[in-house]
Amino acid sequence: MLTPRVLTRRNALLLPWLLAACGGDEAPRSYPPLRYDYLSPLRLNVSEIRIEQRFVASGAPPDVSQYAPVPPMQALRAMAEDRLQTLGSIGLAVFAIQDASLVRRRDTIQGHCAVELSIFLTPDARAGFAQASASATYTGDLDDLPRRLYDITRDMMEKMNVEFEYQVRRSLGPWLMPDGSVPQPVQQQPLTPPQGYPPPQPANPPPQGYVPQQQSYPPPQGYPAPQQAYPSPQGYPPPQSAYPSPQGYPQLQQPQGYPPLQQAYPPPQGYPAPEQAYPSPQGYPPPP
Repeated sequence: MLTPRVLTRRNALLLPWLLAACGGDEAPRSYPPLRYDYLSPLRLNVSEIRIEQRFVASGAPPDVSQYAPVPPMQALRAMAEDRLQTLGSIGLAVFAIQDASLVRRRDTIQGHCAVELSIFLTPDARAGFAQASASATYTGDLDDLPRRLYDITRDMMEKMNVEFEYQVRRSLGPWLMPDGSVPQPVQQQPLTPPQGYPPPQPANPPPQGYVPQQQSYPPPQGYPAPQQAYPSPQGYPPPQSAYPSPQGYPQLQQPQGYPPLQQAYPPPQGYPAPEQAYPSPQGYPPPP
């Protein structure tokens, strides 16, 4: 007969450790936010930075971004907030998130992100832009899905930071301020546009041939206003067209060298006028 053992105080204290060793369970992993303020900032000669989200995850398979401890969309916003700085007195920079996806197909996870940074002198005049994208792929054990998603997002963002800085410096170099620059008063720091662009002040004039929206567009160079009729060729009276012209358009003009529409063309040489009857052949009575 077996005698039950008494659980001593020492064994009671060791019991949690023994259970953990037998079960092999690991301590819960923490997922710190992905921040990038330790990297060199990109100082832009603009007065405002706007972040726009132009991508929305579906939230349905194969999309798995909703299970990521730090979704790519959140990481891209953090990159823009930590790395882009404004040091100008005029202009707008728009940081657009075009893709921030995590997709799972069987035992493979694919991550992809894409962004675009645009510089605007006015709301409708884009002076320059830079685009960057990065991707990462993992294939293997997916028992711990949040851990794999966090790792692949972190690796993808490391590539994105390198690519984004390279593209900005390559495409928007004239809009970057030197390291160590500090904001200056508005009246002492006019915006310097890139080479080939007109100065932002005064405002860029509208394209040739266009006027503000509330005004009617002027006619092309060399043409009269649409409410005026085109003059008739020299020596001809004004044209009389049977069909009226559409509203706002002038009447049709006669081609040079042709008589007006209301006049009949003369008969060929040697033929009587069309209003006269041709004589009957010899020996035949006139037609009734």
